[in-house]
Amino acid sequence: MTEHTDRLQRLEQELQEQVQAWRLNPVVEALQALRGVPFIVAVTTVAEIGDLTRFDNHRALMKFLGRIPSEYASGERRRQGSITTAGHAHARRALVEGAWAYRDSAQVSRHRQLRLATPPKALQDISWKAQLRLCQRYRRLMARGKHANQVVVAIARELVGFMWAMAKQVSVTPELQNTTYH
Repeated sequence: MTEHTDRLQRLEQELQEQVQAWRLNPVVEALQALRGVPFIVAVTTVAEIGDLTRFDNHRALMKFLGRIPSEYASGERRRQGSITTAGHAHARRALVEGAWAYRDSAQVSRHRQLRLATPPKALQDISWKAQLRLCQRYRRLMARGKHANQVVVAIARELVGFMWAMAKQVSVTPELQNTTYH
């Protein structure tokens, strides 16, 4: 067990060193301001998707990842089904892992305070708005009797939208593009 833990730490350290030189590093850094999006989730998502800002809107990104309802249509009749499984499986898995963090009520723990100390105010605002909305949505869907796995997939879908907004914010703010923060 100790060997595996040491190996994981070495791999993560090497990954962090590689990401420092990556052109999408500012986006990876910004995404970490979101609750449930630690370094590995941010890197996995950005590595699988690429530049999040290449999508015109957050819905296009959700569609790319397969986070939209399937549709059955025949003539005038149209019925929406479950979330599709199109897109990148690794990114979907990472997003669902991150979405589980929204089970608990919205709060800023000591660890999150340290992570949110350096990002610009605009990113902090998006992060807090995401936390409030997604925690509330989780509670609401659970109260309606939805299965926890379905709820988390719905939260992951909305989390993608907030990630897109943060990536857009980083791309339009030139001073953020050469900034690193944790």
